[in-house]
Amino acid sequence: MSHRKKAMLKIVILGDSGVGKTSLIRQYVDNKFSTQYKATIGADFFNRELQVDDHTVKMQLWDTAGQERFQSLGVAFYRGADCCVLVYDVNNPKSFEALKAWRDEFLVQANPRDPETFPFVVVGNKVDIEDNNKRVSTKRAQAFCRANGNMPYFETSAKEAIGVEAAFEVIARNALSQAESEDYNEDFTDAINIHLDSDKSPCMC
Repeated sequence: MSHRKKAMLKIVILGDSGVGKTSLIRQYVDNKFSTQYKATIGADFFNRELQVDDHTVKMQLWDTAGQERFQSLGVAFYRGADCCVLVYDVNNPKSFEALKAWRDEFLVQANPRDPETFPFVVVGNKVDIEDNNKRVSTKRAQAFCRANGNMPYFETSAKEAIGVEAAFEVIARNALSQAESEDYNEDFTDAINIHLDSDKSPCMC
């Protein structure tokens, strides 16, 4: 009889206002899409449970506001994240050009243990709009991802449910790897501290 491991993962979704962050999450969690746009105030989060190999994973998806006036809240929302998803609108070059600033801001605010290996995933949303309106090419987006640590890249449509499941499966796997790495490092550090701390005698249990 196999025993499945359980993990709680925190995923932070970043990107400019209007790129479809909330719609992506809603499509993934509830299989729903709304044509009515409502700006996220501060942040909200949604949960979805899934299986990743021998793990039962509960993903806590943090939907953050894209407006600048809420960015000062970043520390509280970003800390403890296991993966960061950078979202842009393939029809809006400015939202694509803002990705590096969002990535840099996250690294400053979240302060991960190892910024070089922290997992990011890039999502180009709204591919359901006619091709002649697509203003950020796949090639350009892939080049950006390669230049910034070989980040996985997906093109999605929250409206048509294109690529959403595939993107979040990779997000979950990368977040789980990060969480397990953090757990390992913390256990390893604690073990060293026990031997180095002269004020504490080792446990003989």
